[in-house]
Amino acid sequence: MLTINDLHSHYGTSHIIQGIGLTAAPGEVIGIFGRNGVGKTTLLKTIAGWVKASSGSIKLGDRVLNGLSPDRICLAGIGLVAEDRRILPGLTVQENVELGLLQVRGRSASAERAAVDGIYDRFPRLGERRRQLGTTLSGGEQQMLAMARVLVGEPKLVLIDEPSEGLAPMIVAEIFAIIRELRERGCIVLLVEQNVHEALAVTDRFIVIERGQIVLSGDSEDKIDRQKLLAALAV
Repeated sequence: MLTINDLHSHYGTSHIIQGIGLTAAPGEVIGIFGRNGVGKTTLLKTIAGWVKASSGSIKLGDRVLNGLSPDRICLAGIGLVAEDRRILPGLTVQENVELGLLQVRGRSASAERAAVDGIYDRFPRLGERRRQLGTTLSGGEQQMLAMARVLVGEPKLVLIDEPSEGLAPMIVAEIFAIIRELRERGCIVLLVEQNVHEALAVTDRFIVIERGQIVLSGDSEDKIDRQKLLAALAV
């Protein structure tokens, strides 16, 4: 279970996240919506440790995450697929994928090879381009590589920031199919996404953030809740 209680975080003197509370169970996908600049990305970065929490708590199971360094949080089973993808220049597709192996300690060499082979089975285009520099891939392929690098570490919690931005519909469909697979595996997924209708099709619940606070939450399959969501985002 992911449990976030009264979370606050700042950029300098700017108070971005202002008392957010949230829970999520294994196998649950939660959509995070809101206009630009309201704190959606900062929430994900705070959970991942990229932004330090000012106060409040973040727990995955019994483990308290806030206060840990980003690498320790990663080792606890949390993966962040950032909006800018963070494909490392100078590294091949294979090398970028293998960086994700660092998320799990103690795996044998054969287990690591099997994990990478499994990624290429799921993302055959990456397998075809494994010796190509990651930064030379198309935008859609780079998004797949960013997700593959996280998934090879078999995370318990996946934070995904704007995965469909600027991508062709065929690639978007594939990205959302991966999110469904994560749900079936029992991962918790927090999804920030501007494509509301696509996101509602893969999420169980949603929240809307304004000025760093949750102003609306609902069931993604409930017609009235969906109408409230669309009305809130239209304002």
